[in-house]
Amino acid sequence: MKKSLLALAALTAFTGVASAQSSVTLFGIIDAGIRNVKESSGSLKTLSTDGAGSSRLGLRGTEDIGGGLRAGFWLEGSVNVDVGSGQKTAAVGAVGSGSGGQDWQRRSTVSLIGGFGEIRLGRDYTPDFWNHTIFDPFGTNGVGSSTNLFDASGSGATTVVRANNSVGYFLPGGLGGIYGQVMLAAGEGATGNKHTGFRFGYSAGPLNIAAAFGKTSATEGPPSVDWTRFNLGGSYNLGFMTAMFQYIKSDTSGGTADGRELNNILLGANIPLGTGVFKVSYVKADGDGKTAAEKARDATQFALGYQYSLSKRTLVYGHYSKISNKSGANFTASNTGPTAAHAAGKGSTGYEFGVNHSF
Repeated sequence: MKKSLLALAALTAFTGVASAQSSVTLFGIIDAGIRNVKESSGSLKTLSTDGAGSSRLGLRGTEDIGGGLRAGFWLEGSVNVDVGSGQKTAAVGAVGSGSGGQDWQRRSTVSLIGGFGEIRLGRDYTPDFWNHTIFDPFGTNGVGSSTNLFDASGSGATTVVRANNSVGYFLPGGLGGIYGQVMLAAGEGATGNKHTGFRFGYSAGPLNIAAAFGKTSATEGPPSVDWTRFNLGGSYNLGFMTAMFQYIKSDTSGGTADGRELNNILLGANIPLGTGVFKVSYVKADGDGKTAAEKARDATQFALGYQYSLSKRTLVYGHYSKISNKSGANFTASNTGPTAAHAAGKGSTGYEFGVNHSF
């Protein structure tokens, strides 16, 4: 009996050590706001989500497996706060507005982490999208998102934000401010799934600068149709504000959209003001290609907003944006505008007021 009790005590102690080496965290963001988008076909008022941050529900965890190695997992799905549903993706690369049950299509990965860095498998963000969102004062959310003036250049590519079937490698920390990642995603016979990308940067003190590249095979040849995006972005903390810039070049080779390009430039800033932050950005899109219509896909967007922190986890916000389109462009202030097609050459405006809570 005494031996049994000692064995049980030893087993209990061992279990306690094992559990102490593992951690699982439930996390999320709930964001909802009142939004109005005006286009050539009219205006639409909605109770929308993701004005200041993308609504999500997730689980993440790590386990110390010894020898300086850790295993990790990350499951994260979108949430339609306005209707209380999980958000299905209408396409592989971008989260849509479907009314299906909860899924994990924001991110679903498993990792091995050590002194060598991190090897990550599963559905994950593309490296070039990270540059896009990190160096945007609005974080590619809401009516002020720089993605309002962005498209896949008519390539048919679907891997814009995330890639399925990916294998990624991330450099370890402690490299004097140098960071980077590489991604390879298998096509597995699906149109637009095959993707190759990388991102390398330097962050030290007030400076953060990075370059990224992504290539998606919209169709596997021969002949092939490829869509590529190059992104150079940076930020500098001046104390009274953090200035940001981006240059993005996307183009298509092959197919009916061969030679189609879109070049975007962003200038913006986050300016601390009281217990909140004032955001401002200017984005210019310059289209190019083999036809006059493609060359006329020019547009500009001016956006401003203020986010006021009520606590460490809760903030309220107000954002406004105005888009001016030239004759070949029909960009809009949000994907939640009127359902009718927005006429080329006509402007678009949007504003929103909402609440964002993280946990």
